[in-house]
Amino acid sequence: MQRKDDHIKEALKQSFMPNDFDKIRFAPVLLPETDIENIDITTSYLGKTFKTPIYINAMTGGTEKAKEINDKLSKLAAHFELPMASGSAAIALKEASAVDSFKVIRDNDPDGFILANIGADKSAKNAQEVIKLMNASALQIHCNAPQEAIMPEGERNFVGWKDNIKAMMALVDVPVTVKNVGFGMSRSDILMLKNIGIKTIDVAGSGGTNFITIENARRNYPIDGFKNYGFSTVESLLESEGIDGIEILASGGVRNAYDVVKALSLGAKAVGLSRFFLNLAVDHTLDEAKDIIQTFLDDIKKITALLGCRSVSELKNIGKIYDTSLLNFLASRA
Repeated sequence: MQRKDDHIKEALKQSFMPNDFDKIRFAPVLLPETDIENIDITTSYLGKTFKTPIYINAMTGGTEKAKEINDKLSKLAAHFELPMASGSAAIALKEASAVDSFKVIRDNDPDGFILANIGADKSAKNAQEVIKLMNASALQIHCNAPQEAIMPEGERNFVGWKDNIKAMMALVDVPVTVKNVGFGMSRSDILMLKNIGIKTIDVAGSGGTNFITIENARRNYPIDGFKNYGFSTVESLLESEGIDGIEILASGGVRNAYDVVKALSLGAKAVGLSRFFLNLAVDHTLDEAKDIIQTFLDDIKKITALLGCRSVSELKNIGKIYDTSLLNFLASRA
């Protein structure tokens, strides 16, 4: 249980840094011919249409501190009709004291779209149990082998995770999405998940909260030089280009409304934020957080309008300018 609070503490120590979203630019539009008030920011994925293109991504659960955070986050989710993913809920299947930190999400948002989160190392029965616990609308399966390997008390056996995902899909009766936890996905990863039947993927790349750094802080002897492992969110989105029949979600390193617009322009159906919402829950009152989120959503509309788009779905059609390092990445992956 202490691990959960350690993760919160170490995540809050990390600061927003420059990342690959800074390596994308758009050509200016002199006459956008748009009306900010009429910009359509709705989007659809996991079989449902949502009012906004952002969601509260998986963070925490299991402790009293986590319950306080989930209490505030779920109230914000209900107010703005934002989808919300719980933190990894497997702890609630082992510790009765952890249950309320997850149930509070549905208690505060009885009609909302809630994703129950569980690791790919868990069983299909476990997945079914966490869905029931939260009366969840969907299942979010996280893959976190690098974090587990560095974590002092983490898993050491990664055999069978693909079979677990397939078993979960076969057993549960809600939509299923698979996400990474800040290490991104390659094209072969995305195609593998598509081939086993996953229709919605959160590429969740590097650039934001770094779980290698977090777990290193909990070790007596850190693994040096490994914190930059994986693909960034931008690189992962570039890897997904041209793959039909799959819904791509983006998270990892999303700091502001402009990053959201850039992710949507790279083909994401929606964008998940964790650190942004964690800061709101910890550092602001509920009313302050509501004002900040409303401004954030208004800014998405403004930027979309300035680019000459009348909806966020049109963003994927606009041209982008990449810096040399991203062009080199594309060339090396061709």
